Amino acid sequence: MSDRDPQPVERQLPTDEARDLLALVREIARREIAPQAAEEEDAGHFPREVFTLLSESGLLGLPYDAEYGGGDQPYEVYLQVLEELAAARLTVGLGVSVHTLASYALAAYGTKQQQVEHLSAILGGGLLGAYCLSEPASGSDAASLRTRAVRDGDSWVINGTKAWITHGGIADFYTVMARTGAEGSHGITAFLVPGDTEGLSGAVPERKMGMKGSPTAQVHFDDVRVPDERRLGEEGQGFAIALSALDSGRLGIAACAIGLAQAALDEAVGYATGRRQFGHPIADFQGLRFMIADMATQIEAGRALYLAAARLRDAGRPFAKQAAMAKLHCTDTAMKVTTDAVQILGGYGYTADFPVERYMREAKVLQIVEGTNQIQRMVIARHVAGPESR
Repeated sequence: MSDRDPQPVERQLPTDEARDLLALVREIARREIAPQAAEEEDAGHFPREVFTLLSESGLLGLPYDAEYGGGDQPYEVYLQVLEELAAARLTVGLGVSVHTLASYALAAYGTKQQQVEHLSAILGGGLLGAYCLSEPASGSDAASLRTRAVRDGDSWVINGTKAWITHGGIADFYTVMARTGAEGSHGITAFLVPGDTEGLSGAVPERKMGMKGSPTAQVHFDDVRVPDERRLGEEGQGFAIALSALDSGRLGIAACAIGLAQAALDEAVGYATGRRQFGHPIADFQGLRFMIADMATQIEAGRALYLAAARLRDAGRPFAKQAAMAKLHCTDTAMKVTTDAVQILGGYGYTADFPVERYMREAKVLQIVEGTNQIQRMVIARHVAGPESR
């Protein structure tokens, strides 16, 4: 269709090291991720070998301390790495985001001894994590979770089922929120649970519209015994830890959404400049030019929004409202841009011969995970207008 290669995104990066890092990520994405993405997604293949490469390259612990194998990178840089990975394949970008989310409780709330014992392996030792908050009957209402941990001497015994777990059944470790006290948000505690612990098992992965290469499954805990030294934070602090993790995790989803949208725009522009009708490239027609302009504008706006929130986080300032805004805007943008990309390709866009139909199917889940966009609107409204009257 077109010999026009997509132009790399023009990025404002704080250091030469960050520029070199993004160049490395682009090369890995170009060489190791993108060429297999369509075939492996269609086959439902999870690219564990890619995550091993990312770990060996120092890309699974970018926002965490170098003392424990992290990259000491600000979120402003880490999120742009996620964007590049997601543009190549969302299963990889989202997987890195989830691993970072699962590592957060240990990195931010673990004791020095816990970090010495576990954090290096998690950040750079080839391990892959999962985050266990949602359950079959508690999604948006996460504080009503039923998975319970009961104290038994120097250990805890966990029973229950977690749902919608990315990397469920294949993760090497799980950050698990379980009820240790009374009902409500103050009775929840966080635990770091090895994936091979007796009694822990993953169900058959869900059959999904998109992201078929990323396993999403229930995780069952049947008398799973965890020593108290794997409790993260104080008893009853788990829900606060979970919400704090999600503020950062939502920025990861926002960055992945922009990466996916950018990939869809690049494909649409490449097609429109090469496809000729009525003697002209279809990119010459005003209707399509306006669509492309709107797509590009929304992507740039989303990128600016998630980076503004990241810079607040990096400065140690409150960013929960901006994280919710970024997650809302960027994922809605991804849904709109991928849908428009299918429209620009016309009948070809509806076939599996072009990636935009996959992009559209994948975009939908981003409006749901780590807090639906309806929940994001509630969060934003509370910051702007105050809590609801009851």
